[in-house]
Amino acid sequence: MSPAGQKITRDDIEAKFRELTGEVSEEVESTRSQAITVGLALGVAVVAVVFLIGRRNGRRRSAVVEVRRI
Repeated sequence: MSPAGQKITRDDIEAKFRELTGEVSEEVESTRSQAITVGLALGVAVVAVVFLIGRRNGRRRSAVVEVRRI
């Protein structure tokens, strides 16, 4: 901060603003990468569950055909 009695210049304000936005940008990037990882994991889990449910239903509903020779 500027000592008492000195005027705050535009450069001071810009420097402080860049400092604050730099910290926020770092936080956003780290949170974004974590969110992408969690989203991909959930997507894979949902696809796996849907596959297993569909496979189970397919086994239950499939007809067993027996062919006999006369």
